[in-house]
Amino acid sequence: MIVREASPEEAHRLWEIRNRAIRHGCQHVYPPEVLTAWTPDRMPASFPAMIRENPFFVIDGPDGEPVATGLLDLSAASVEAIFTLPEFTGQGLAGRIIDRIKAEALQRGYHRLTLASTPNASGFYQQHGFRVLGESLYPSKLAGCALRCVEMAITL
Repeated sequence: MIVREASPEEAHRLWEIRNRAIRHGCQHVYPPEVLTAWTPDRMPASFPAMIRENPFFVIDGPDGEPVATGLLDLSAASVEAIFTLPEFTGQGLAGRIIDRIKAEALQRGYHRLTLASTPNASGFYQQHGFRVLGESLYPSKLAGCALRCVEMAITL
């Protein structure tokens, strides 16, 4: 399975991966009503632009469709959208995407990356060299509330 760049035409599939990963991985972290609000089936109009304007990576599954995602937010020097379909977790796909994001960031001259992790995923990021800076409340327009997050960073 190869890490490749996504195209904006894949936005609906990538949004579905995001939602399924959040609903599965965060089910014991946030209340059901928050998860429902945070993962609407209707994709925001801004999502394809995020794919177009940033290095957005995917790994395809055996059927040729994306199963894991992640992006380097160029304006914030942050890691975003690291999601894997539940049936593909534990196969190292997200780690391969993190490695690709780090390489892309170095190539573009970044020396530090940040991210805001859901509490259930912070251990994964620590395994990939990120250190915990502290906890925060991330104001989510989609969820309609502030989500508890773990602020993290890595020096490249």
